[in-house]
Amino acid sequence: MQDKWTSRAKEIESFKVMDLLKRAKQLDAEGFDVIHMEAGEPDFGTAPRVKEAAHQAIDQGLTQYTPAAGIPELRQAIARFYEQRYGLKIDASRVIVTSGASGALLMVFGLLADPETTFMMADPGYPCNRQFLRMLDARSQLVPTTAAEKFQLTPDLIKREWHQRTAGVLIASPANPTGSVLHKEELQGVADAVKQQGGVLVVDELYHGLTYGFDAPSILEIEPDAFVINSFSKYFGMTGWRLGWIVAPESAVPELEKLAQNLYISPPTVSQYAALAAFDDESLEEFERRRHQFELRRDLLVEGLRKLGFDIPLMPEGAFYVYADASHLTDNTYDYCWRLLEEAHVAATPGLDFGSYRANQFIRFSYTTGLDRIELMLKRLAAFIKN
Repeated sequence: MQDKWTSRAKEIESFKVMDLLKRAKQLDAEGFDVIHMEAGEPDFGTAPRVKEAAHQAIDQGLTQYTPAAGIPELRQAIARFYEQRYGLKIDASRVIVTSGASGALLMVFGLLADPETTFMMADPGYPCNRQFLRMLDARSQLVPTTAAEKFQLTPDLIKREWHQRTAGVLIASPANPTGSVLHKEELQGVADAVKQQGGVLVVDELYHGLTYGFDAPSILEIEPDAFVINSFSKYFGMTGWRLGWIVAPESAVPELEKLAQNLYISPPTVSQYAALAAFDDESLEEFERRRHQFELRRDLLVEGLRKLGFDIPLMPEGAFYVYADASHLTDNTYDYCWRLLEEAHVAATPGLDFGSYRANQFIRFSYTTGLDRIELMLKRLAAFIKN
């Protein structure tokens, strides 16, 4: 039967962190104490008010299909959040609630990327973006970046790498796997460069709310016609609820709604009613407490890894990842991470998941586990290195 599979399907790469997570869970089931620093999933669980709202929705029988773009109450709540957090007045009609940020990215690429066109993005970057484009017979255009550029696309890189089939640019701020953040003047430069080339700008803002010592600016403060992707998974801690959103230019909304109707009919209904409670004062106070805990974890992990010889040239300003250069230990971090899992029961993600440029030098550590577990991980890692 394998000769019947499409070339498209065969070219889709596995999400390596999920392969590692699968094996790590097997080790958990076998009774081993695995320290999980591989997946980008907060360990705090769903906020109490959100859980209560979900129960209420079920009790009230709110379990049927909703409009494809989401329930009006949630679209309005998201629009109000932009005014509260960024001082931006965004019409709720521009907000499309989606089946996770993955659904949002697939829809936006489906709208903007014709077959054989490319979307420019930084290498390293979130791996599934490449696969979404491949599913549409479009291509990712990976541009090698270093700490000197904050592992981000710059105006000069965009101008230099742009070619005839480039449709647009995708940036992420804060970024996965590096935690780097583009500040307002940097976002302005990127937006201007894309506009000069006649392209479209898509911005992944999934980790907004998880910056340390400051609040990240939204691209919508600078470029109202950009496409913004966000999620309830990271700051709001609702990973398994599979809910995200797009803020799109008004003219794009009917097309995106049509795509949503066909791809998944509507976002998860109970999740939408639960997410309304994520904007309660009580919930937001809880998310800010968690944000402080992430900052403490980041500081402990960065200090510990540097003591072990890892090069971390860029202090992560956001998200919950440390992208550490392990070239003093190995020239193949993919094999190294698998050995680390099997022998030391520490799960971390090899750089190969995030691109190809210098990927075998880097390991991503996700600080989504408690301070005590991070301390234990550093001890295990030190022992592993000595052996």
